[in-house]
Amino acid sequence: MNIFDLFLQNILTAPILFFALGVVAGVIKSDLSVPESISRYLSLYLMMAIGFKGGAALASHGGIDATMLCTAAAGVLFGFAQPLLGFVILKQTTTIDRATAAAIAAHYGSISMVTFVTAVSFLNVNEIAYAGYIVAILALMEAPAIVSGLLLARGAQIRCDAAQRRKLIADVLTNGAIVLLIGSFLIGWVTGDKGAKSLDAFLIAPFQGVLCLFLLDMGLLVARSLPQVRGFSLSLAAFAFYMPVLSAVFGVGMAYLMGLDTGTGFLFTVLCASASYIAVPAAMRIALPEAQPAVYLPMSLALTFPFNITFGIPLYYKAVSAFLG
Repeated sequence: MNIFDLFLQNILTAPILFFALGVVAGVIKSDLSVPESISRYLSLYLMMAIGFKGGAALASHGGIDATMLCTAAAGVLFGFAQPLLGFVILKQTTTIDRATAAAIAAHYGSISMVTFVTAVSFLNVNEIAYAGYIVAILALMEAPAIVSGLLLARGAQIRCDAAQRRKLIADVLTNGAIVLLIGSFLIGWVTGDKGAKSLDAFLIAPFQGVLCLFLLDMGLLVARSLPQVRGFSLSLAAFAFYMPVLSAVFGVGMAYLMGLDTGTGFLFTVLCASASYIAVPAAMRIALPEAQPAVYLPMSLALTFPFNITFGIPLYYKAVSAFLG
């Protein structure tokens, strides 16, 4: 299948079309909305389903091995190192202040759970297998970029006292999505195939429908962030598109060196290419209040996220298939 067919196949799937519907509804200022309580439930469901299925898959294909440990180490290393690359590029190509550059770089070193979930859906639709342990790698890649970003911002006088630092550490370690993801992963691992069969009607069969409704809500959220993008310089906006592609190149290279299969290598690449718009913004508001949320949040949410789930996913899959297939 050529790259055009992959793009077309990805865009013409129900989840992506519902995402587009949400964006259109937001742009035309429709009163369509998803209640916050429902949005919260959808997010919890997806974290639980992804974590549980990953754990069950790991149980059915054996336990922890050298490849898993190597992939985990590569993910953590990338999370620490990628913000440095992003920071250097931003300082060379834009005029934004040091604190904001560090905050943006941290976003692109961390991961997007929803981009990952959409990538998993892409594999499921195409009946491509992947290793269940990649869910654990996702959780490990959340925090290193936050630490790296804050270290890069040291020259910007981080206004964060001891109490705030303790709160930041607690927020990172007890992040609800990560706790649920890892907890569900462990439960799936312990219960294995028996647990997967007992929860099939709840966690597996409805997954695509829940993802459609969740991406509809995400489309509405993206539309609300679009007006802030209008004030961006061309070089700043361009970063939101070429940085994930550059990160994906590193992801493909690491997947090749580690000998990952196509499905697992693709998901690892997607994690490298994605950008956080939930955990990292929350951390930056606590530890780096002088950074500009009106810049770093729309970049990851309104520009990189739509690019990744519509065009990035098929592009990354094609690249991974060429090297690992």
